[in-house]
Amino acid sequence: MQIIHHRNLSFHFVFVAVWCLSIIAIPASGQFTLRIVLSNVAATHQADPIYIAGNFNNWNPGNPAFQFQKQGNKLALDVKNVPVGIYEYKFTRGSWGRAACSVSGADLSNNIIQLVGDTTVYDTVQAWKDEFAAVDKKHTASKNVLVMDTGFFMPQLARNRKISIYLPAGYSTSKLRYPVMYMHDGQNIFDDYIAGFGEWGVDESLDSLIKKGQQPCIVVAIDNGPNRITEYNPFYFEKYGDGEGDNYINFIVNNLKPAVDKRYRTLTAKNNTIIAGSSMGGLISYYAILKYPEVFGKAGIFSPAFWTTGKGISGLTDSLGANMDGMLFFYMGRMEGDQYLKEMTEVCDKLGKLSTAYIYTAVDEKGLHNEKAWRKWFSEFYKWITADGNNYIIKTPD
Repeated sequence: MQIIHHRNLSFHFVFVAVWCLSIIAIPASGQFTLRIVLSNVAATHQADPIYIAGNFNNWNPGNPAFQFQKQGNKLALDVKNVPVGIYEYKFTRGSWGRAACSVSGADLSNNIIQLVGDTTVYDTVQAWKDEFAAVDKKHTASKNVLVMDTGFFMPQLARNRKISIYLPAGYSTSKLRYPVMYMHDGQNIFDDYIAGFGEWGVDESLDSLIKKGQQPCIVVAIDNGPNRITEYNPFYFEKYGDGEGDNYINFIVNNLKPAVDKRYRTLTAKNNTIIAGSSMGGLISYYAILKYPEVFGKAGIFSPAFWTTGKGISGLTDSLGANMDGMLFFYMGRMEGDQYLKEMTEVCDKLGKLSTAYIYTAVDEKGLHNEKAWRKWFSEFYKWITADGNNYIIKTPD
């Protein structure tokens, strides 16, 4: 492990690079062709069309434009006009229930290719998931996770949304007040049963950390909706149109947080109010602490999708960065792509020069853009974000 500390005026920057152990599009810089050849395919379902789904086509498992074509005794597909970058993909027969798997029926990790020019990759399909008996997913949320509301109304967006909440062990038998962390993509936070690509395991992580004496915390998890990409983006994004991020954060600040503070024993000050998320959720978490530094004093910004904002997030850092005096944890996996790391680092450097914020930047040399990576780094984030002495528990007056 390499840890480098820099002290420059009021700026505290920590860089962590470790050898340890995705799902976003890649910005254009040079266009190439990725040719995928399936040289050997499981003997069953030979007549079915086969598709590729990856971070170059929004993981669509049955897009006709990404269907393999017969070429001699092989199947081939050319993915054209692909920029330099790291790509992940899987093979399907049109849906995730019919994805390629191992000969034992086990799920496969994503195939990964680092594209630097025209490239041909030879792959095989050993078996298909629907050839095996379905394995029932089980609920994994701990007993400390409750449903606060199955359809909390979001007036700024005219939508309802499920809200789940983690109350630390001992909450029901004490009179203590607790810090609160607000997290996006709530389906992926506590329960593998409803998580599309695996869960963060925040409840298990906190249960363990609290038992070891770590600061306890309430976690509020907000489910995402069908408009996630615009809902978590405060800026215009050419592919999806106007962002709704301003309204989404306004909902958290003016509707959800007051309801949580009223219903539960919380510490309401900014130093005890944390916001965290990944990818688009990382972007909106950073935006929230920039826009409302009097509300959010701490943020977990995992694999932020800053590329969806053009120059928007950089410009907003220029205009609002000087107001920042909180704690911000940034994470990026090196395997997510150099461009994403460059964009995040530029924002961190700029914020460090403008503000008095404490910034921790973690770069995992083999980290990918997925829940497994974010789960791994959650404990480190939480221990650091609550270790400054500003968070504390007080008793409710009798």
